[in-house]
Amino acid sequence: MDLKDKSLFIQKCFIDGHWLDAESKEIFDVMNPSDQTKVGTMPNCSKKDTVKAIEAAKKSWNNWKKLTGKERSIFIRKWHNLILENIDDLALIMTLENGKPINDSKAEITYASWFTDWFAEEAKRTYGKTIPSTMQGRRIITIKQSVGVCGIITPWNFPAAMITRKVAPALAAGCPVVIKPAGSTPFTATALVELANRAGIPDGVINLISVSEKDVANVGDELCENLNVRKISFTGSTNVGKILMSKTAGTVKRVSMELGGHAPFIVFEDADLDEAVIGAMANKYRNSGQVCVSANRIYVHESIYDEFSNRLAEKSSQLKVADGRTEGSQIGPLITPQAFKKVEEHVEDAVEKGAKILTGGTNDNSGVQFYKPTVLTDINNNMKIYYEETFGPVAPIIKFKNENEVIEMANDTKYGLAGYFYSRDIGKIWRVAEALEYGMVGINAGVISTEVAPFGGIKESGIGREGAEEGIEEYLEIKYLCFDGVEK
Repeated sequence: MDLKDKSLFIQKCFIDGHWLDAESKEIFDVMNPSDQTKVGTMPNCSKKDTVKAIEAAKKSWNNWKKLTGKERSIFIRKWHNLILENIDDLALIMTLENGKPINDSKAEITYASWFTDWFAEEAKRTYGKTIPSTMQGRRIITIKQSVGVCGIITPWNFPAAMITRKVAPALAAGCPVVIKPAGSTPFTATALVELANRAGIPDGVINLISVSEKDVANVGDELCENLNVRKISFTGSTNVGKILMSKTAGTVKRVSMELGGHAPFIVFEDADLDEAVIGAMANKYRNSGQVCVSANRIYVHESIYDEFSNRLAEKSSQLKVADGRTEGSQIGPLITPQAFKKVEEHVEDAVEKGAKILTGGTNDNSGVQFYKPTVLTDINNNMKIYYEETFGPVAPIIKFKNENEVIEMANDTKYGLAGYFYSRDIGKIWRVAEALEYGMVGINAGVISTEVAPFGGIKESGIGREGAEEGIEEYLEIKYLCFDGVEK
């Protein structure tokens, strides 16, 4: 691993300011999805390690929450600066464990830094209110206080950004955290925690525990059921999110859940086709389609269906599939053999039921977990790909006739994370934007994530919002103070 700072590659968990092994001394392997070589090992933490991390966080809470917002802001700003100073090393670590092209990894580190930048400022702006009283002699105000210890459970597909998007607002609000990164991508997390430690964030405020995917329930259960944890923030599948929510019910924890998506991408007959193709490419193939807000159903008006499909297929066939360290790589591997198999099954099922492959549709010779960028036409609602999230580089294109029909089809899902559409008709833009049942809507835009806007979904795609001014509210409790006897 050709790092400028080799001390950023850490194969331990972090509890109360110390890098440690699991008490059991058990470890698990972390593999590079590009070539199936071992990147390193991590401690396989247990319930006992988790309790230790939670207790360290609880012990640190009193002093951390007593700091002023400006004082906490200074720590977060130092962390932010260190992230940007080490962008090359962080990106390489991410590419080795996640597989995404190195340029995409660098872009993610930059995106991750947007949240440390934003919440370093928001730490100073957790305003309360003065409320006019209805009774003589009384004064009413509200103040905001930190929730307490937060369990932070992050996914493998954006191993840096999902940490800063959750941890930065938690720290800004005065909350200590216990981070549980995905077992597939722990080393980006340990590097970020090391940089936070170098920034001087006090012992116990940030803790990290690692666990293999097969043993994750032991750690997850403790985070959800421990009385000292007051909030869980999770990004991952809807099924796992439901399990975690049920486990938090016993202690009535606050939860933020960013769950599965099944995004529609609609191209109306009046759309700018060039821009729509560019938007679809950026949206569909980022991180090899392994993105919760990636388009999984592309609806195209019948009058431009063939033209759009052919243009998208031509552009897709030109993407370079390769190990993320290869110069010019644009499509990396799928994260696991199981993820590859799911993509393969979706395509095979669609073809068996009448879909046509315009490009791709097979494994790429770059490696066993690489799938070629694929464009499918003649998709119908009897196919798995129509209702299930593929999470891969496959673009299924569906024909529609009119506005009402496509809105009904787009909303025909239990998910409600993100939706996209292209049109130049201002009336249609307002109608469709309001009618789509999604927490976020991109209008003539294929990539919409930013730190200044609230990210999150509705229906079975989640609860709560991340980023923007709403992001810090998820880590704050509102306390109402009533003063009587003010007037003689």
